[in-house]
Amino acid sequence: MLKCRTVWKKLAPLARASSTLCRQNVRRTALNNGRTPAYVSAAHMSSGPAGGGRANQMYVLLVGAACVGGGVYTYRTVKGDGQRYQERIEEISSRPNKTQASYIQTEPPAVEATETEAVPEPEPEAAPSSGEPSPPAADVEAVIPTETTEAPPETSEAPPAAEPVVEAPPEEAAEPPAAPVVEEAEPSAPCEPPPAELTEPPAAVESEPAAAAAAAEPQPEAVAESGDSAAASLKVPSHAPYLLIGGGTASFAAARSIRARDPGAKVLIVTEEPDAPYMRPPLSKELWFSDDPSVTETLRFKQWNGKERSIFFQPPSFYITAEELSSAENGGVAILTNRKVVHMDVRGNKIKLDDDTEISYDKCLIATGGVPRNLQVIERAGEEVMQKTTLFRKIEDFKELDKVSRNVKSITIIGGGFLGSELACALGRRSSEFDLEVIQMYPEKGNMGKVLPEYLSNWTTEKVKSEGVKIISEALVKSVVSKDDQLEIQLKDGRLVKTDHIVAAVGLEPNVDLAKSAGLEVDSDFGGFRVNAELQARSNIWVAGDAACFYDIRLGRRRVEHHDHAVVSGRLAGENMTGANKPYWHQSMFWSDLGPDVGYEAIGIVDSSLPTVGVFAKATAKDTPRAATELSGTGIRSESETEDTATSPVASSTPAPSGSHKDEYGKGVIFYLRDKVVVGIILWNVFNRMPIARKIIKDGEEHSDLNEVAKLFNIHDD
Repeated sequence: MLKCRTVWKKLAPLARASSTLCRQNVRRTALNNGRTPAYVSAAHMSSGPAGGGRANQMYVLLVGAACVGGGVYTYRTVKGDGQRYQERIEEISSRPNKTQASYIQTEPPAVEATETEAVPEPEPEAAPSSGEPSPPAADVEAVIPTETTEAPPETSEAPPAAEPVVEAPPEEAAEPPAAPVVEEAEPSAPCEPPPAELTEPPAAVESEPAAAAAAAEPQPEAVAESGDSAAASLKVPSHAPYLLIGGGTASFAAARSIRARDPGAKVLIVTEEPDAPYMRPPLSKELWFSDDPSVTETLRFKQWNGKERSIFFQPPSFYITAEELSSAENGGVAILTNRKVVHMDVRGNKIKLDDDTEISYDKCLIATGGVPRNLQVIERAGEEVMQKTTLFRKIEDFKELDKVSRNVKSITIIGGGFLGSELACALGRRSSEFDLEVIQMYPEKGNMGKVLPEYLSNWTTEKVKSEGVKIISEALVKSVVSKDDQLEIQLKDGRLVKTDHIVAAVGLEPNVDLAKSAGLEVDSDFGGFRVNAELQARSNIWVAGDAACFYDIRLGRRRVEHHDHAVVSGRLAGENMTGANKPYWHQSMFWSDLGPDVGYEAIGIVDSSLPTVGVFAKATAKDTPRAATELSGTGIRSESETEDTATSPVASSTPAPSGSHKDEYGKGVIFYLRDKVVVGIILWNVFNRMPIARKIIKDGEEHSDLNEVAKLFNIHDD
């Protein structure tokens, strides 16, 4: 009926127009024949021959033909709609059976993969990815490439699917053996469809048909042969909303900060190391004092306060696998280990790994840290010398040096800075137990001579000697050769040192390998990527940790290589990656312990070439690193460090001792001055006072009497 009304509405104006035209023609005919229009009735115009004339007959034929045509059109339209409606009903009623058939087809591939055991990962991958719809998804993408981004969810929900799903099951029914092959071959790009919603759908469209075509002929046995490469590709998602390059402290701090501000964030960490993020300070401190013979395997240690912990920030259960990242509803942090980023496309927002895998990103953090420097004379000495040289930085280096220290008679540490002095004290403790000779040489006059004032450096040198270390100061290495299964170190002043193994602790070189491909600026004075106050190198690229050269509002442009800076800069970079837009105001601190009884914390610029003022007092039993960790509960003191400042420091009421105690540097405060303003502070065996030191540097004021300022640290209190 609706169709009839529609046709009538279209034909009625045509009929009325035809009637009007006929009347006008009759009137003209009457005038021409001398007749008057009064004799022509309106009825004759529309009813028939009474009015006479050929025009009336044509009018009748026209109207009749229109009515017949309209009726035929209406009948065919109604009949066609009924047929299409019936076909649609039959199609919908038959869909549950087709879905069940597709489920049955997808079951065998998972079983076959388990039986062959060629790919250990696919079975858990097939289960969580919304059931068994992986093969239908691949078929739909192969048939209709333009809908690759929508095919996976549609095939996983068969009832509401659109017409493309109707085309896919017939192919499955026609070629049942091919379904397992597609299931097995799909790991070559299994992570492509989920991230394709964000970027790079063309890559998925091109790779999937190729994979399907390649898998059309071979049987499951051929797929099992390529299972290893397929499993490897499973672990690499094609897109990461938050990509963190580097697996150190800064990267982990950023990941934790991102997740705190964006609980559903998906974070991917790419690291060259085989381990999850861990703390580096214990590698040269507490681990060496452990009584556990299996410490190199457990990597657990007792802090100075006796509490035990692992060097890893979080257990493995904290992380999700890389292949789960794209489909994780609540997001998470995934790690790609043993992978190196070799190229960075800033314009295309993607990186390339050393296996040519590409990963796109929305926001990226570069936290590549640094690599240990080596002496050129050692590098030129040949492979035999290099094999007996350790550049201490990673877990593997700790394990290697621990093994070496138990099997050789002599170890020489080149370098008198923080790392060299810590390792010297640690190995010196083993000298009597393993009959080991420990030698430390450096070009300065005393230990940490570039940091500590000369009098305190000399005192520290005596402390290191008391740990069983032989000190060779003002030593410049001229050459190193391997002779009679030993290394001979020739100094420029003629001295010759024979040893079995060398540890080079001569500094760190920031890792800026990505600067060239990414087009990022490297600071010519301090090294590292130059960043703005928000740690940004580009609009969607941030840098944190050792590799960042930032501008300090008080101290100028700087680059810092310490744990606390990695924690704070990584945390701030993570916040800014989620839209915080905060500037970097933090004055980072660092600390060093020469065993459980002597330690110090420092902040700002601590350079022995600057004028210094030291205020010391007699130490007590509580003025040691051991006592400090008992109070704070952690040996990684920067973890208890925050950006809090001492708003109202209260000076000690205890007067300073009247007499000076020569060579007694039990505890004290050393102020470093530039233009009569304090720019650096060392707290010598004074702990948990860093907020006060941070505020003094932040104020940037001149002080006429630094003895009064030292009272703020309560160093004269027992």
